[in-house]
This record gives sequence, structure tokens and C-alpha cells, in this order.
Amino acid sequence: MASGDEHRGEGDDYGDAATMGALRQLYAGYAWADVASLEPAAAAGRAVRGAATVQCVVAGGGTARFAAGLRRESVVDVAGVVSLPREPVRGTTHQLVEIQVEKLHCISRAVSNLPISVEDAARSEEDVARAKAAGEQLVHVGQDRRLDYRVIDLRTAANQAIFRVQCQVENMPLSEGFVGIHTPKLIGGSSEGGAAVFKLDYNGQPACLAQSPQLHKQMAVCGGFERVFEVGPVFRAEGSDTHRHLCEFVGLDVEMVLRDHYSEVCEVVDRLFVAMFDHLNKNCARELEAIQRQYPFKPLKYLETTLRLDYDQGIRMLQEAGVHVDPMGDLNTYDTEFYMLCRYPSAARPFYTMPCSDDPRYSCSFDVFVRGEEIISGAQRVHAPELLVAQAEARGIDVRTIAAYIDSFRSGAPPHGGFVVGLERVVMLFCGLGNIRKTSLFPRDPRRLAP
Repeated sequence: MASGDEHRGEGDDYGDAATMGALRQLYAGYAWADVASLEPAAAAGRAVRGAATVQCVVAGGGTARFAAGLRRESVVDVAGVVSLPREPVRGTTHQLVEIQVEKLHCISRAVSNLPISVEDAARSEEDVARAKAAGEQLVHVGQDRRLDYRVIDLRTAANQAIFRVQCQVENMPLSEGFVGIHTPKLIGGSSEGGAAVFKLDYNGQPACLAQSPQLHKQMAVCGGFERVFEVGPVFRAEGSDTHRHLCEFVGLDVEMVLRDHYSEVCEVVDRLFVAMFDHLNKNCARELEAIQRQYPFKPLKYLETTLRLDYDQGIRMLQEAGVHVDPMGDLNTYDTEFYMLCRYPSAARPFYTMPCSDDPRYSCSFDVFVRGEEIISGAQRVHAPELLVAQAEARGIDVRTIAAYIDSFRSGAPPHGGFVVGLERVVMLFCGLGNIRKTSLFPRDPRRLAP
């Protein structure tokens, strides 16, 4: 018996095996098989679960008794042969195959009373409501309890799918020739202006967590990288405890040299996001179906060429539709849930936004909306240091704290612009999930700092 083994039975066909060395001996001759790729009449092998699940059938005897004593969510190693069930299996992702178990060993036993079960966490609100209407009672796991025990909650099919979809979004700028960069998250002053920063002491110097990589991605463009992007954490000392705000989220920031007009950034957004939506619908059908089972949603409506409106034009349309000066409204006139509003008032944009040459009350900027909520903010940046200083001082920003940023434009700076999008917000709105905490692996909102 190898060190760490607790129990064996029937020629080592079942038992506890706490070490990988013991498992290698017990399963010699068995090849690993991905559960998601199992097919009928496959050769004997060992199953790897991942996001897929399959029914395992134990014939009887000591192995069956051992299996009956295992608690839910225990980690096991199974070897066997794939076969056809007598009828489709309910409750697993694989419904047309099952595993006839030859060997079964427990690697890690879960505690007897788990705070939540995966079965309960995977239940849709519609299922709970239907059961209640029929006089039955099903356990409903609320959002806070899910997050308290997130490690268990993440095992549901819907959550496995959500974060696989999010992974597909991250590297989309590569298709447009952007270079990935990494910028510092400890900075000497606010990168966006305002007071929504987490302040800290940096070896005796006042510092804060970066609200965005804005200043440094612009400096990278000035350093000769014509197109850059970054996927990384963004920190906002938000007091907003809403369905769409987090104090820490994953930002996808893009910056690029401009040749003629800031609309070049809009065109990149159009191509990237339409291609991304097409890709998700075509290549993530299984994941979207898993999300749909627990969180039903309607597919996003978008146009082949994204609708683009000036801010004033959008406001007029919303007013005509009965919305009181609210750019967050839905422009159903065009049968799309994905659109851009351009040329925002300068007063509504950060200090580094370039004012329009024909009317400085407006700026060379845009926002992008999905299902009526803003997901992207973009603009042409000010590349003239004197104008940058003037606009920063007008916003009450101490220019000494951003001196290195301003000085980077004194060495020659090309016209440039970019945008930022929150990955969690994109997936939340594409999948109609209703709460950004569902798309954040371990959310940080104004009340939550654990797990």
C-alpha cells in the first residue's frame, strides 16, 4: 500500500488513493479521455471531467458499496468503457453515452454538509417559480450565497460556459494588428480625474491604483507602437452598488495612431465587435446553450454595419420616443441592440479628450451601447501638451502628478485615439445575464472583498 492510501478493495479496483504516484500504478495501461469528447464503444480509459459531465454505471459488489459512500462533489478517478445507455440520460451534458466503471478511486473527499449543492446552484429561477406554482418547493440559491461559496457555484454548466465565452473575447484586437502590452497598476495620480481612486502609500509617496491604463497606453503609442491593447485589472473606488458596477473589473483597452479622423477608431470597433458576435454565435453554440438553460435570453440583435449616430441626433430620437434626455435608451427604430453615439459634449468627457475643431463644446468621442447599456467609451486624445495642461487644470487635476505623461508628448506625438471596454459587461449584456457579478470570477463590489 502506497503512502497516503487509506483503503483498497477487490484487487485495487476501488478505494481511496491520496497520491498521484499511487494512481499511476493503479491505472497503468489506461489512457486519459476527455469527457466532452466521449463516443460510444471507445476503448477503456480514464475520464477527465472539465465542463462536461457523464453518467458512470457501477455493476455491483464492493465497488458499488464504495461508490454509494462517496459524498457529492468528491473528486474521483474513474476508468471504464464508454457504452450506450438504455435511454437518454437526464442531468448530464452527455445524454447518449455512459461509462461502465472498471475502476473507481477517490482522490479528495468533500465534507458531508456542503453549504450549497451544484444541483441547486444550477437551477433556473423559472424552474423554482414553476415548482412553487405546482405546490412544490425547490431550493433557490441567491446571488450573495453563490458568491460566498463561489468555488462550488463555478462548477455549474452555466458558469463554466460564461467564462469560456469571456475567454473568447479577450484577444480579439490581435486580428486588427494590435500589440499586447502591460502597464503599471501603481501610479502617482488619478488617470481619469475625479475622486474615485483607491489611495495608498508607496514607500512614503502618495499613490493610487490605476483607474485605467489610459495614460501609459498613450505613452506606448508615442513610443512607436502604432496599435496597442491591454487586458488587465482596472480599479474604481465606486460607491455604486448596482447590477453593472464593480470596484475591480477586467478592462480591454485599445489605443491606435490616427491618420485622418477619429472615426477610424469607430470603424475598428465596428469590425471587431461584429466579428466577435458572429464568432460567439457560430463557435460557442454549446456554451450559449448551457447559459440559456439556466439564464434564458434572447439573441443579441446587431447590424452587419454598426449604426452610428451623433449624440444630439440620438438624444432627439430618444425624446421623440418619449425618453427624457437619456442616451441609455434603446434605439428600436433601427432594429438593433448594438449602436454608437458620437460627438459627446466636451464637459462630459475626460480631460485628455480632443475637442471638435468646428465646435469645442463637443468632443471627438463616442460611446457604444448593447441592449441599452453603455459598454465602450472611446475618443481621440489630446496630443498637444499645452492643451493637455489647460484641460487638466480646468478639471482641477494637479498636473504635477501626471507630469511624466504630459512630458511624453513633448518629444513628438502622433494623433491617436482608442477605447476601453469591460469584459464582464460585454458578456453580461451579450448573454442578457442582468448582473455583472455573474460574469466576474470573484467579484469585488463596494461590499465584497472575499472570497
